[in-house]
Amino acid sequence: MIKSILLNGREISYELVRKNVKNINLRIRSDCSVYVSANARVADSVIEEFLHKKAAYIVSALDKYAEIAKYAVDKHNYVTGESFHYLGKDLRLVVTQGKNNVSSDGVYLAMSVADVCDNQQKEKLIAKWYDTQCREIFSDIISDTFPIFQKYGVTMPQLTLRNMSSRWGSCQPKRGIITLNKKLIEVPRNAVEYVVMHEFVHFLHPNHSTKFYEMLATLMPDWKARKKLLES
Repeated sequence: MIKSILLNGREISYELVRKNVKNINLRIRSDCSVYVSANARVADSVIEEFLHKKAAYIVSALDKYAEIAKYAVDKHNYVTGESFHYLGKDLRLVVTQGKNNVSSDGVYLAMSVADVCDNQQKEKLIAKWYDTQCREIFSDIISDTFPIFQKYGVTMPQLTLRNMSSRWGSCQPKRGIITLNKKLIEVPRNAVEYVVMHEFVHFLHPNHSTKFYEMLATLMPDWKARKKLLES
């Protein structure tokens, strides 16, 4: 059953499923759909009251997924003049014919390609360049952050890269792995530093407990501003 509700001045549609569950359950999907499940005995008014209490979270999550989706569907024709996001800036693409290569001076993204009409090859070249930048820059940030945690017995973690739809990063403390979203290469470096610090703190405090946030605030006093920059 599809229903709608006004939350923080926005009309939100949600799917309500009646099933044999104890509590009212809420799920915000990455496609910006809202799913609610509740027992048949729970009145609609109770469900609406629950959603009103969760209004800030729902609106924030929908905005976050909408922002991610905006970049996910960003299509390119790989022609001179197009913009590519990189560390909070827009690089202007310049395509020339020549040996396959991509480089940047911080203003322009220069691509030489054997066949300037081969969009598949151009896409591969850009993707390879971005992957290289991710590996180099993220590894550099991890190396800069690691000494802070070395004294706590944390070993240098292994970096893995992934395309993720709903997370900027994750970690596996027992395996010594930090995974970062490749899309982070598009945001300012200090926002990437926040994500790396966030994951490092999880090596000592796996949950988002009070101690987790206390340590994060001690090590990165401006983490809220960096997080806001990341989300905006």
